[in-house]
This record gives sequence, structure tokens and C-alpha cells, in this order.
Amino acid sequence: MDKRYQPEKTEKEISALWEKSDCFTPKVDPKKEPFVITLPPPNVTGGLHAGHAMYTIEDIMARFNRMKGIPTLFLPGFDHASIAVEYLVSKQIRKKGKTKFDLGKEEFLKQAHQFADQSRDYIKKQLKLLGFSLDWSREAYTMSQDYSEAVKTAFNHLKERGLIYQGETIVNWCPDCQTVLSDLENEHLEKRGQLYYLKYGPVTIATTRPETMFADVAVAVHPDNKQYKSLIGQKIPLPLTKRKIPIITDETVDPEFGTGALKITPAHDELDFQIGKRHHLKTLIAIDKEGRLTKITGPFQGLTAQEARKRVIEKLEKQGLLVKTETITHSVGHCQRCGTTTEPQISLQWFVRTKPLAKRAIQAVKKGQIKIVPDHFAKIYFHWLGNIHDWCISRQLWWGHPIPVKGESAILDTWFSSSLWPMATLGWPKKTADFAYFYPNTIRETGYDIIFFWVAREIMMCLELTGKIPFKTVYLHGLVRDEKGRKFSKTKGIGFDPVETIAKNGADALRMALVLGNAPGADVSLPEEKVISMRNFTNKIWNATRFIIMNQNNFNLKIKSPKLNLPSFGKNNEDDQKILKSLEKTIDSVTNHIDNYRFGQAAEDIYGFFWHKFCDIYIEQTKDRLYDQDNPGGQQEALLVLLFVLKKSLKLLHPFMPFVTEEIWTNQLGEKTPLAISPWPKITVKNSKSKIKNPNRN
Repeated sequence: MDKRYQPEKTEKEISALWEKSDCFTPKVDPKKEPFVITLPPPNVTGGLHAGHAMYTIEDIMARFNRMKGIPTLFLPGFDHASIAVEYLVSKQIRKKGKTKFDLGKEEFLKQAHQFADQSRDYIKKQLKLLGFSLDWSREAYTMSQDYSEAVKTAFNHLKERGLIYQGETIVNWCPDCQTVLSDLENEHLEKRGQLYYLKYGPVTIATTRPETMFADVAVAVHPDNKQYKSLIGQKIPLPLTKRKIPIITDETVDPEFGTGALKITPAHDELDFQIGKRHHLKTLIAIDKEGRLTKITGPFQGLTAQEARKRVIEKLEKQGLLVKTETITHSVGHCQRCGTTTEPQISLQWFVRTKPLAKRAIQAVKKGQIKIVPDHFAKIYFHWLGNIHDWCISRQLWWGHPIPVKGESAILDTWFSSSLWPMATLGWPKKTADFAYFYPNTIRETGYDIIFFWVAREIMMCLELTGKIPFKTVYLHGLVRDEKGRKFSKTKGIGFDPVETIAKNGADALRMALVLGNAPGADVSLPEEKVISMRNFTNKIWNATRFIIMNQNNFNLKIKSPKLNLPSFGKNNEDDQKILKSLEKTIDSVTNHIDNYRFGQAAEDIYGFFWHKFCDIYIEQTKDRLYDQDNPGGQQEALLVLLFVLKKSLKLLHPFMPFVTEEIWTNQLGEKTPLAISPWPKITVKNSKSKIKNPNRN
């Protein structure tokens, strides 16, 4: 063996070994219930960042269940990511001084497909480098022909059931991406801004958006507000215009905000839109879909909202209509993808009626059909579904699934297609053998930040379309963050490419660093020092193995010989008894922790056992016996225990660190069956007097 472990030499060979032996393609066994987990499909937006390495948790479960003899399907796939890909491809085009409209739809889609295909190839390479035990024979993609048919079937089913409708309402609009966004894609950020107090004749109103005043159609006050009682029903002048607007009452007006009088602009605010509907007010548009002021704003036409705000305030101040200004912190909507400030807009869109779907999804968790881990996320899940709004599923983009309605040019929201993932990846709506055996999935494992974007929608859609839950358990891991506490994001350029880290430290070091000591649902900090520490642990495993094999060769002991399965194995020496008992406890604890989704604790237990109890203590204790040439029986017994503990430890480590453990198992110890499909260790020592038969068997 080399003096140190060299992952760059071994990891590709080990991947080839697994692929050649077809380790990860499960055989259908009607007598056994399978373990099924589908990879949360990474977006085809260039490549993975280290946050995606949290798929390690899924691979731990897959490898663990596979070693337990359970037919295990870990299904890979990719999401076409309509908004993100369109944004990135458009960005590339803009660098050349053009827009997607200059190219035309056909050429743009051609470039989008090329970009997505290149991304898929690179991400696939990354997933293999990370050692994920995926069944590539079942690779899925949300833009494949079969998947597209599933999307059409789902849309038509919901439409026929009256659960999809088209309607005009206020939506979140991104002026840069040029599309509507769902409430979840409209990320609200706290920003410092100004609250402007403006004179509307006898009434002073407070607003953060004076540039929208040209679309005002009323001023509303609370009906119990005595301050404005005498003015209700009167018309007052709208500043900078020749129009007059009425003063109305509405119970939704907050009498404590600003002056208690609220300007009503139905086309540019959700609350105002609802008030406008109740009072049958007309709708005027002051800001267009490009984010610029419209014709009704007169001299301000064509300015951006920010430019217009400054000019409008200057003019109001000159006319003595600006009473005062206050600095405030308020919540402002931003496009989750490109970061542009969103604009509320009146628009005709397609929606899913979510309340009937949400009711079933709530009951599935309340009745225990689906378990959420950690359980405190269940309260958040119930609260969101209990207050859910209809889901806007149309997008004004080119890249994605066309809405299957004649004459419709929009596409469907990416989350609509990905909500079908647990079933469409297995062949639904066709009655395939895979769907019959592997559906529902066993578990959905993903970050807690997309419980509403994805998980809740998967549950709603799959219950409606199949009558069955999509999975039995939802495990939500924390987010991987950088040194500033920011969530890793490809489109925002936050995070690092795991390929670079693997090249320096090996995949096993990165995997173990992500998992070790992390609590369920807690965010993960990934400093380079932690990865380096786990690289050192990888070398510790290697060097311990090297020591054992070196001694085996020195003493020419044929450890695999049945004659060396001594009756007194582990019985005659107190040190042997201690390490074997400790091993039994470790097997029990690691098994129990993985079974109960405590992956960080499982990793800590096997790490602590191997490094400290086995290497630091027991291996040192065996040296006197190993070097005592006058006691060959003692030498043999010590070596038997060393090899026995090493093999069991490799199995416990394998789900976390698959490459180094497989390399040692197959290429250094010469085992014929790959470790990836060798049986999970069982507890064999019950007390200090018990004997271990065939200690060097797997």
C-alpha cells in the first residue's frame, strides 16, 4: 500500500467498479418492500455548488438500505428550470449586444437546449465524482418526451376537474425576466426607504411609492376613523393631475399606518386591488411591464420607477405638496432569480385552485400517512397550507412546457412539472412496472427552504392525480452557507464547485465534512478547515489498514484460513474484549441513528470509535503482542481482532465515505463482493464470554 491515500488515483477506478458490477440497479422482488428515494432534480444551470453535496444524506440512506438487503432505488434526474435557464441564456445573449427577441424564439430555444444539455453532462460528472449510488439506467429529465406527456396529462386532469382556471388579477411581475412570479418566487427583503407624506387637498396620505399616484382612483379610510368622517363621499384633487378622486371607507385600512388615509392604486398593489374590486373602482396603469412609467404619467412617461420617484418628489416639493419624509425599513419584493425589484401588475394568467388540494395534503400529515422530520417543520407546513393562495402557474417565457391550450403562448411554472417528480419519474401516467413497485417513494429528502415550493406541491398534486401519497417521510436538512452566512446559490454566484474541493481533498472528505456533527434541519457551515480535517481522517483509515496488512504480511499469517478461527477469539485478552464490546455498541448506535435520521450523530459515533478507540488506543495496545515472536498464538489472535474490527468499521463507514472504504475492501483486502452490496454488520457479541465464529467473514 502507498504511504498515504491518494483519492485522485482510486476514485475513478472505484466508480468504474460499481458501474461494471451494476451495484445500483435494484432488482424487483415482490417479497420485499423497496427503499425508494428520488434525487431532488438539480437545475440545469451550469453545475452544482457545494450545497448540492448535501445529497450525501440521501446517498447515506441509499447505501445503508442497500447493504441491509433491501431493493434500493436512488433515482437521478434533472430539472429544466425555466426562469433560471432563460435568465442565464438571455444574459449570455446580452453580452453580445443582442436580446432573445433579436434571435427569435426558435434560435433562442436551440441555444437553451444546448446550454441545458451541457449543464446536464457536467452535473452528471459531478454527481459521479461525489460517489452518489444513483441508478443511471433510470435517469429522468423534466423536458423529456415522456415527462412532457405527464405534464400535459396533469394539466388537463386539473382543468377538467375545475381546479385550473384563467383569470385577471394582480400578480408579481419581474421587469427583467419579463414574467409573472408566484408568491414564493417573489422574495421579500427588508430595505431602508422613505415614507412620503403628500397633500391630496384636505387629506394627507403617506406612501412609499409616489410614482404610482397617477394611477390612484380613490383615497380610503377606516369607517370608524372620526378624523375623516365629514370628508367621506367627497372628491379631492389628485396632485400633479387634473383629476379628482373620491374618499371611500374600507375596513381593511389600517388607521395606525401613516395618516390613516390610504391612496388606492388597484393596478399596483395587492390590497388596493382587493379594495378596488369591492368598490367597483376602475383600474389605471402607471408602470408598464418594462418597469417604466406609462402615458398617463405625462412628462414622466418612459422613466424607470426609481427615476420617476425622484422627479415626482421634486415637483411635489416645488408645489408645496410634500409635507414631510420619514426614513423607514419596509419589505420589498424581489425576483428570486435575478434580484430585480418586482412590480405588482394586473395580468391575465392561469391558476390552480389550491384550497381543495391543500385540505388533502394537510390531512395526509395529520393522520400520520406522511411524517415530517424534524417535526417542528410540520407546524410551518400546516400554517402555509392553511393560508394558501391560488397558485399562478403561467409564465411569460419561451423555455419550458407550453401550456396545452390552443392559442396560448405562455409556458408552465417549473414547479408545476417538478411537483410530478415522485410519479412521473417512474412512468406515470402509464401503468409501468416501475410505478407499480416503486411508488410511493419511501422518503423525500431536501432543504427546508423548498418545503412550500416543492414538497407541499408534490403532496397536493400526487394525492390528486394518483390518490396515493408521494412518499412516506419528508426529511428536511439545513442549508449549506458560506462564511458570511449566505445560502449557496448558483445563479447568485455564492458557493464553490465541489469538483475543486474533491481534487484537493477527495470526495470522502467533503462528504464527511458536510455530515459530521450536524443536527437534523440545522444549517451547515462548511469552512475549508473541516474538509481538511476529514481528509486527515481518510488518511487515518488508510494508515490503520496499512499497519494491519503490513503485520499480516510480516508474520505470513493466512488470516482467511478457517484454521485460524480460534475458539478463544477475543476471550483471552481484556483489551480485545473492550474493543469488541465497543464495536458492538458502535454498530448498534450507528444503525439506530441512521434509522432515525440522525446522520450527524451516526457519523460522530463511527468517527470517534475508529479514530480514538480503535486507532489511538487498541492498535497501540496490540503492538506488544504483534511484536512478541515468542507467542505466535497471541500474534495471530491480535491480528484476527484487528482485521475483524477493521472490516466491520469499513462497513459502518461506507455510507459516509464510500471511496476509501471500497478501495480498502476490494483492492487491499481482496474481497470478491463489492463493499457497496456487502451485508450491513450485525451485533454478534452479547457478553464478555461469548465467542465469535468465523471472525474474518464479511
